[in-house]
Formats: sequence, structure tokens, C-alpha cells
Amino acid sequence: MWIADGQAPDAAPVIDPEAVARRAAASMKLTGPVVASPRAAGTYVVGMPMWMWATPSSNTTGPISASATAGGVTVTATAKVTTVRWAMGDGTTVTCNGPGTPYTPDRGKSMSPDCGDLYERTAHDKPGEKHRGTATATWAITWTAPALGDEGAFTETRQTAWTARVGEVQVVN
Repeated sequence: MWIADGQAPDAAPVIDPEAVARRAAASMKLTGPVVASPRAAGTYVVGMPMWMWATPSSNTTGPISASATAGGVTVTATAKVTTVRWAMGDGTTVTCNGPGTPYTPDRGKSMSPDCGDLYERTAHDKPGEKHRGTATATWAITWTAPALGDEGAFTETRQTAWTARVGEVQVVN
């Protein structure tokens, strides 16, 4: 805002706390999920449970906080992933609350408790014989501006591509 020399401003500048919160969120460098499973080097089997999960960190799942200041008003924003939407590459989608649970061999053929899928067809007709999917994280960002007695929330999304080779096991007796 430009004010001529010798003149007083008409009013104090208006601070948009959400705009300041968005600036704080931008400084967090939020990213898409770091997909741990499915692994591009892995081979998955039709009819067997597939566990999906992302490796957690502050920039990939949160929580993470940052502050920004404008016109003497400081706004603090906190971000955390609430859901990850997996586009499976075969036309299906799976929405998981959070980053998912890592698979361990003692789980055997059980379904993931919070983030899994079951392929019904191979990827033999896909390029490279792999399903090409995406994992889209939804970040819930809450903010507070104590000096203004204000608070709010907004969401942002970040996406990561992944591939999965899905084959079939046949047993001859």
C-alpha cells in the first residue's frame, strides 16, 4: 500500500490469516507419499492380499508445523495426512486412513488391517506388464492466529506414482 508523505493511512492494513497460513504451509514442503509397498521391483499375485503403505516422515505424513508473519500477525499452521487414496491401476481405488501398516511375514496371507487390496486380474495387458497407480495424500491443515482470535482449516493434496507387476500362479497336479 502506498501512502503519500505527510499523510496518515486511512485504516490499519487488513491481514488475511488464511493467506498467511497458506504461506506457512508452503514453507513445510509437504510431499506425496513415499510408497514403500507396492514396490516396483516386487511381483504380486492375483487373489493374494496386497498391503499398501507409505514410509512416514514429517514431510510425507506429518504432523509438521510452521509459522508465518504478516503485518505483525503470526499464524501457526499444522499439517497431517488424513487419508491416502490409492488408484490401483486397474480401475479401482482404495482410500486408507493414514499411511497404512507395513507387512511382516508373520501376517501370512491376511488382509491389511487398514490399507489393502486384492487384484482380480494380471497386468499382462499393461505396458511393461505392470499396473501403474498413484497414491494421493490429503493433508489436513489447521491454523491459528491468536492475536486475531481466529482459526481455520483447509486441505491440500500431494501425489506419487507407483507400479506393480501382478502375475498369476498356476499349479499343475
